[in-house]
Amino acid sequence: MDMNENKRRRSMLLYILIAVVVYLAVSQTMYPALTNSQTKEVSYSDFLTMVDKNEVTQVQKTQGDAQLYFTTGSGDSQQKYSTVIFGTGDGLNEKLEDHGVQMVGKIADTSGDMWFYLLLSYGLPIVIFLLIGWWFNRRMKKAMGDDGPSMNFGGGGFGMGGGLGKSNVKEVKGEETGVTFKDVAGQDEAKESLQEIVSFLKKPDKYNEIGARCPRGALLVGPPGTGKTLMAKAVAGEAGVPFFQIAGSEFVEMFVGRGAAKVRDLFKQANEKAPCIVFIDEIDAVGKRRDSSLNSNDEREQTLNQLLSEMDGFDNHKGIVVLAATNRPESLDPALLRPGRFDRRIPVELPDLAGREAILKIHANDVKMEGSIDLSGIAKSTPGASGADLANIINEAALRAVRFGRNRVTQEDLAESVDVVIAGEKKKSTVLSEHEKEIVAYHETGHAIVAAMQKGSAPVSKITIVPRTSGALGFTMQVEEDEHFLTTRTEAKNKIAVLCGGRAAEELIFGEDEKTTGASNDIEKATGIARAMVTQYGMSDKFGMVALGQQRNRYLGGGSELTCSEGTAQEVDAEVRRLVEEGHQQALDTLRANRFKLHEIAHYLQKKETITGDEFMNILTRDDGFAPQMPKPQQ
Repeated sequence: MDMNENKRRRSMLLYILIAVVVYLAVSQTMYPALTNSQTKEVSYSDFLTMVDKNEVTQVQKTQGDAQLYFTTGSGDSQQKYSTVIFGTGDGLNEKLEDHGVQMVGKIADTSGDMWFYLLLSYGLPIVIFLLIGWWFNRRMKKAMGDDGPSMNFGGGGFGMGGGLGKSNVKEVKGEETGVTFKDVAGQDEAKESLQEIVSFLKKPDKYNEIGARCPRGALLVGPPGTGKTLMAKAVAGEAGVPFFQIAGSEFVEMFVGRGAAKVRDLFKQANEKAPCIVFIDEIDAVGKRRDSSLNSNDEREQTLNQLLSEMDGFDNHKGIVVLAATNRPESLDPALLRPGRFDRRIPVELPDLAGREAILKIHANDVKMEGSIDLSGIAKSTPGASGADLANIINEAALRAVRFGRNRVTQEDLAESVDVVIAGEKKKSTVLSEHEKEIVAYHETGHAIVAAMQKGSAPVSKITIVPRTSGALGFTMQVEEDEHFLTTRTEAKNKIAVLCGGRAAEELIFGEDEKTTGASNDIEKATGIARAMVTQYGMSDKFGMVALGQQRNRYLGGGSELTCSEGTAQEVDAEVRRLVEEGHQQALDTLRANRFKLHEIAHYLQKKETITGDEFMNILTRDDGFAPQMPKPQQ
């Protein structure tokens, strides 16, 4: 017996218990009235005594019957009695006349009371049972839908299991999605791959003539916020076909078999509305790799098996295309990824520079902006931003414009919104002391000078020592002039040196004992770069081209884990320390060679709190006897 059957039995017992409680409550209310209306039997001597006391009001007798019925009281206090007659020669009639008792020769019919008693004893429980069953059935159908098998008990139709296999999929007509490929930017390759599916859904005959078949499914893979769901809606909007959207987690139920029933219902609806698009968001919730571990989930595996069967079974000549989205493709079952199920794997990656600018333009069309807005500068200052991040930047800029009483977004609003998304809002409650502000100013200036002195490094665009809600007390922003897709070993080492520039400035100006906690994030990033150089990129002289680590959850920033022996791991740690310390020494040498510029820029930054990249470069390159100097190469 499975858990579903146990639940049905528990619900049945609950239903019976409710019926019994209602019956007892009704019978306790109605039975006293019935008891009062029934005849009470007394002795003949008691009857004569009651006549003598003038309590008897009426006597009823049927000829030939040895039973005598009489009544006392009137109205609500009326009570019927019966007694046995002992004889007729005792002057009973005269005695009744003397006491004014009414005598009738035919007694009232008491069969109605008997029928009422039978109805209360047997009919009422049945009626209550049927009524509660009808009510419970209605509630179950409202809660779980009107489809699915039912178990009926009695005429009330107590329905169990109604709608348990309904998929609850959300259906949207293609033209009602409100999204086409024009609304999607920065994903030209993904749109090109999906354009063929749109063409097949519009003109299937053109493909059938040559014998080509439409892909059964396409898997959209990429980081969060890159527009996978938006892309699926755009396909439906372009093709003008029904769009069924459901999340993978909605298939996973507590009871075995329920998720599989939902999969069957989903494809049944899709088959009726073909041609159409079925979109399963976050498919990794139901499509995880099957294994034999103890913590496996039978319900999820049955649901996955049903999904595999349905994708093999439907006739894709009708034009049913399954689109799915995930940011954990490495966790999916291989049987789900094979051709014939998901024929195409379409990467939806983070947009490049041109893509970011195109996305900003799309979202900027919905916001009133000044005519002199430069979106290319915003695109350059947001490397690694997803489409959702860029939409949020535009929205934050619009909110800031309203906050300051303007009816159009300015360039300043956009620049500030970039800072808000990167580091958070300005934290007004945090007031640094003059000494702390001086330390932060030297720290950020150290980053900036080390970055500016390196060949090929991204120029500094902004330096600030205003505390932010993310916990940062300041930051230095660098903006690449052009898009880079490869990183050389020298560039990786330079990045480590720039990250070490803040701590190096603190040590150089305030001494070893005045190191602060402000470099914690810099140290974390520098260590991450050095470890990747050693374990993933083969940039270590000691280990060469050997992969010592494996990346986890590429699209979710899961980092990497070592895949080497314990002894090698210790050597890896030593090599990572060497690379970080090498960058640290490079930063110290650069700042020693430009000590006077470090003082000048730090004092200027401490006074103004925020300076632009142009202001920084003007001071750094100004010929005042202390021109910027590159450190002497180590012997």
